[in-house]
Amino acid sequence: MILETANLKIYTEEKGTGEPVLFIGGTGGDLRVKPNVLDGPLPRHHRVITYDQRGLGQTEKPNGPYTMAQYADDAAALLSILKLSKVDVVGVSFGGMVAQHLAVRHPSKIRKLVLCCTSSGGSTASYPFHELPEDITPVQRLLKLMPISDRRRGKAWQDANPDTVKKLITETENAAISDHKTADYQRGAILQIEARKDHDTNDALPKIHLPTLICAGRYDGIAPPENQTKLNELISDSRLNWYEGGHMFMVQDKNAWKDIIAYLNS
Repeated sequence: MILETANLKIYTEEKGTGEPVLFIGGTGGDLRVKPNVLDGPLPRHHRVITYDQRGLGQTEKPNGPYTMAQYADDAAALLSILKLSKVDVVGVSFGGMVAQHLAVRHPSKIRKLVLCCTSSGGSTASYPFHELPEDITPVQRLLKLMPISDRRRGKAWQDANPDTVKKLITETENAAISDHKTADYQRGAILQIEARKDHDTNDALPKIHLPTLICAGRYDGIAPPENQTKLNELISDSRLNWYEGGHMFMVQDKNAWKDIIAYLNS
């Protein structure tokens, strides 16, 4: 459904019952692409609210530039419209960056924070997506990032696992949404990547005091291990869990969601 805040019409979906969790997805996220978080284990334990971020999916696409503060304020406004005074927040990749800014700007709205495969920016920034060609296709992007997203998946691995590579290409092609090729959609995606480039919470994170679980893939080259260690150092009330996988460790390691749910329920 579309919810209208003071500054943005936001497309949101929810599923499940129990304590509310706001899930903030990653770069280019679109709830029409399945499966998504609502198809996973989290809604079996919580009321999960998620949404398309500004410029993406079925959410409004205002003129840019966009800022990380705007993304955080969008999330806070959504919670206000839903009359949720305090929730748990799970942010993945770019969504983890938004969650950091939400924690800095609106800490009273968060009970517990979960940051997955993300970075604090600055000197420990995630992979620079803004350096990729603007006209790169989804399959080209997949192949370019495959050995970066999971450092075990270089050329030797790809040559030894052609069926897996073919499956990943097919899944990428099948996930395509027709309007992703439109100028309007691509503009929103580019504006998100431009905002991501300026993400830096290194000075602000020591000022937050929220219980935080940091989840990381051992072989992630997009949000590499040293970035996770830095987050753990910056956030005083945090702990860091490692998983067997790359940037997609939440799919690769079945323990990830189990641990996240246990943390939220503790």
